[in-house]
Amino acid sequence: MLKNLHQWLPSYIASRLTAQEKPLKGKPVNVAFCFVDHFEPCWNKATYEDEVRRIDTWVREYPKLVEKHFDSKGRHPQHTFFYPQEQYRKEHLDKLAKLCKAGYGDVEIHLHHDNDTAEALKNKLETFKKQLHSHGLLSVNEKGVIEYGFIHGNWALDNSRKDGRWCGVNNEIQVLKETGCYADFTMPSAPHETQTKKINSIYYATGAPGKPKSHNSGVDVEVGKPPSGDLMIIQGPLALNWKARKWGLIPKIENGDITGANPPTPERIDIWVKQHIHVKGEPNWIFVKIHTHGTQERHHASLFGEAAGDMYSYLENKYNDGINYRLHYMASREMYSVIKKIEQ
Repeated sequence: MLKNLHQWLPSYIASRLTAQEKPLKGKPVNVAFCFVDHFEPCWNKATYEDEVRRIDTWVREYPKLVEKHFDSKGRHPQHTFFYPQEQYRKEHLDKLAKLCKAGYGDVEIHLHHDNDTAEALKNKLETFKKQLHSHGLLSVNEKGVIEYGFIHGNWALDNSRKDGRWCGVNNEIQVLKETGCYADFTMPSAPHETQTKKINSIYYATGAPGKPKSHNSGVDVEVGKPPSGDLMIIQGPLALNWKARKWGLIPKIENGDITGANPPTPERIDIWVKQHIHVKGEPNWIFVKIHTHGTQERHHASLFGEAAGDMYSYLENKYNDGINYRLHYMASREMYSVIKKIEQ
């Protein structure tokens, strides 16, 4: 079907036709904004020199962009670099760790794999999280377990491609849980076939042994209710943009992806907020997670240029007046921590 709309459009239409939980009047709406990056320095068969240039571009340009911008607590925008396990180089992580320790973001785990097994996947994740932790990255819980956030390469979380490519592990959700993953940030993947039926949600997915795409449905995270499943899924916005139509008729898919061809405009930002992704029972906290592939040079104008600065300015002007809205820039771990605090 055209752009795999059958995967998620029924859920989207249903959400538009049913009564939604609305923010309480008289209280400001907290907008938590998180920018996650499928950060792949080896993209497009890069030479080592290409990799170094891409890392150095971020280390140089990102602080210059965000140092002029602040949220309601006086904090700069945060960028979460989901770094690929299979592209690890110590010298690259040393640079990113220094950038993060200076207050500009965090590093979590990204992974591309194909025809894999559960045991091999577990070994990769355990090894990589220790490598990242050696750079002073990742968090450690009260039990001494190194935890991490996750984004699946090629969108194929839990072996969700129909052809079985770019994963191979039907019980991936359970492996992630067992290795200390605190939440997955892969979705949305539309218009890709891996897109889930459940959209614009924060929920728990339960792995089903032998069955792929277990995260296609799940139980919403809710105030006062204990976790119900194996892994928290924190989705970004997915909607139809009727103001941007092909041939003046067909609405564009809004999936929160920032590219050179699709920069972050005020129109898009309003759509992100309007999806009202929140913890059930606390409608005055909205979680906006957008994504990019930040090492691809074709996107840099939207990530470091005028469009990026305009995005942060618009967020701060419209969604940070202290009366109707309060803006909070967050890395992925911080977003998860706030969600858990609200849940409890």
